[in-house]
Amino acid sequence: MNDGATSPRLSSAAWSALLQRGREQGKVTQEEVFEVLDLDADTLDADLTWIRAELASHSITLDEAVEEELDPEVLASQRAEAVLADPLGGIDLSVEDPAGTRRRLHLVKPGRGHGGDRGSSSDPVRVYLKEIGRVALLTGPEEVTLAKRIEAGSMAAVRLAELAAAGRLDDLDATPRRRLERTCRDGERAKSELIQANLRLVVSIAKRYVGRGMQLLDLIQEGNLGLMRAVEKFDYTKGFKFSTYATWWIRQAITRAIADQARTIRIPVHMVESINKVHRIQRQMMQDLEREPTIDELAAKVDMTSERVREILRISQDPLSLDSPVGESDDSNLSDFIEDTQADAPAEMAARKMLGDAVIEALSELSDREKQVVRLRFGLDDGQARTLEEVGREFGVTRERIRQIEAKTLAKLRNPHRSQKLRDYLEAD
Repeated sequence: MNDGATSPRLSSAAWSALLQRGREQGKVTQEEVFEVLDLDADTLDADLTWIRAELASHSITLDEAVEEELDPEVLASQRAEAVLADPLGGIDLSVEDPAGTRRRLHLVKPGRGHGGDRGSSSDPVRVYLKEIGRVALLTGPEEVTLAKRIEAGSMAAVRLAELAAAGRLDDLDATPRRRLERTCRDGERAKSELIQANLRLVVSIAKRYVGRGMQLLDLIQEGNLGLMRAVEKFDYTKGFKFSTYATWWIRQAITRAIADQARTIRIPVHMVESINKVHRIQRQMMQDLEREPTIDELAAKVDMTSERVREILRISQDPLSLDSPVGESDDSNLSDFIEDTQADAPAEMAARKMLGDAVIEALSELSDREKQVVRLRFGLDDGQARTLEEVGREFGVTRERIRQIEAKTLAKLRNPHRSQKLRDYLEAD
């Protein structure tokens, strides 16, 4: 372990397994490393330095290769999804809106063949891959050169901003001002070159997240935003390749977008990463064990507590609409089979209705004033019982008079002939 750097947050079991696999194969990929390590944007440079030193101490190479081709199955899935979403998509709509693709793929300038390739112009994925494939990958020294130009441009932009804020920009001589502006523009061009040269890296990462609620082009667009952020934060003096650094930013941008957009109920980003990790290990264990792993087995594998794994699996469940049809016919919905635990049972509702009818029948033999006094005193109409004084104000008499009427009325109701039906309900309770 590198004593000069602090190790990032990691799952010891998963990291040990990765080191074991790396010693057997002689290398590990960037994706495998980022899957087991919990990296943070503020300490990313130090974390990557620690990773390189730790892998080197075990004679393991970090594979930083960039995939250049997109899986044909992903292309087929994307085309099918596009056709289902828009059946008219194959009728060469690009003629009506030729700039539609350019607006989404604004990072890449259209080539000469863009307008003439009628055969694939209706497939935006193919068009995009063809455009970014024209940009050659960069070597390590070329990345460093671009990074230096970006750094110089940023410094020039800061200097110009400081002068403008102080109101001294016009005091600067024409020659140094032009030189600062030229350096600033050159830095922007270098930033654009570094971004365009790594767009294939975004595609190779984005295609791994297809099927999680967002279309491939949307995933690529979010990954491009992460790539732009990586270009701004990249420090070439640390010694690692730009693709290693950018991979983390691209993955973070994509996973955050999925967490924010793909689910009806938003789940925090850190929880989405935990859900993906648990599900991935769960699928691997199902293949190895040929059965579904228990919660305890899964918890030991992912280095979490059983309670934590159980909570993650509960949160990961997709919400279902209560209007979802059940069975082959559309006559019944899911809501028809879900018990309302707060609702009264039909038997209780029927008993309450019959009791109300019995009370009304018992009160029907009283005078109007006696009936109204009982209703107000016991809140039979609105559930709010009134005091003797409140009822007295209602009838314009004293509270003592109301007490006398109430006592007389209750004595009548206690007559066995009138109260027998009501007593039956008390005995049933």
